[in-house]
Amino acid sequence: MDTWLVTGGAGFIGVNFVRAALAKTAARIVVYDRLTYAGHRQSLADLEGSPRFGFVHADVADPLEVEAAYRAHAPVAVVHFAAESHVDRSIEGPREFVRTNVIGTQEMLEGARAHVTRLSEADRARFRFVQVSTDEVYGSLGATGRFTEETPYAPNSPYAASKAAADHLARAWHETYGLATVVTNCSNNYGPYQFPEKLIPLICLNALDGRPLPVYGDGRQVRDWLFVEDHADGILAALARGTPGQKYNFGGDAERTNLDLVHALCDVLDRRRPAAQNPALASRGLRSYRDLVTFVADRPGHDRRYAIDATKSKRELGWAPKHRFEEALDRTVGWYLEHRAWCEEVQAKGYRRERLGVLPKGAPA
Repeated sequence: MDTWLVTGGAGFIGVNFVRAALAKTAARIVVYDRLTYAGHRQSLADLEGSPRFGFVHADVADPLEVEAAYRAHAPVAVVHFAAESHVDRSIEGPREFVRTNVIGTQEMLEGARAHVTRLSEADRARFRFVQVSTDEVYGSLGATGRFTEETPYAPNSPYAASKAAADHLARAWHETYGLATVVTNCSNNYGPYQFPEKLIPLICLNALDGRPLPVYGDGRQVRDWLFVEDHADGILAALARGTPGQKYNFGGDAERTNLDLVHALCDVLDRRRPAAQNPALASRGLRSYRDLVTFVADRPGHDRRYAIDATKSKRELGWAPKHRFEEALDRTVGWYLEHRAWCEEVQAKGYRRERLGVLPKGAPA
């Protein structure tokens, strides 16, 4: 049985990928995760005990722990999700982003380079290292056009810069050492198991509690939204059919302004949990969750628009998003409504949906 090592497999996209990999392949999946505030072993609790699932509690930036995992599990593939991923947190504390996203990627690549020398010739030829990245490395678009795999990198946040560095390392380890790396870049993901600091779960939970729904700036920033299960399928396709040394973009063909997205979430909640029946709103005479929308100061360096051109992935990998945005968004909202206990449990580490990434008054922006 082939073993795949999945770093960050207890985080949002990682959990969904692990579930897809177990359902759609015969591989054994070993999750490697430090279980920071955004990684939750309880999200994988139903998989514990399966002979096809393993878990390593370790840090990607620790070379000894990395080497131990490679030696113990001898993976024929590594899918590298592990990363600090919230732009607002990167504004407040960029050091941890560099440590995990840059140093952690370097350690995983170096571990892989040593590991493949211990594999048989056949397994060495099959080995793949997938660096899972973001469209934020490309910077900001104007009103037209889309990011392609040839778009120059121009990261504008500490988070984006750290992911850009990791992507460049993966490319360099292929070009210099011949390691079979593949880089994937995706648009904004949404779906189950996302930590509530991110926009969609934050809006859902704040709305249910009758709290303000923060919209940065004028709310006209545009994002391309990709359902997380479609992203997982893209990574599986990159593992199976991707060419070492190549990059592949995954987008959802679902551009929305942030304000339009927040309004869409409010409309889904109005259908599923009418405001008139929610005491947190009804007691204040509010008839719709839209009445909670609150414009706040914009994020420093906030990119205006992202959009992905996934033509190469469709052509070379045979991949395309399967889920319609409206249906997948409704399904996503339903998941958070049905998993309030999970939401409370994962916030128990200290995050209570407060605004992050606000520079001190008087600090240069």
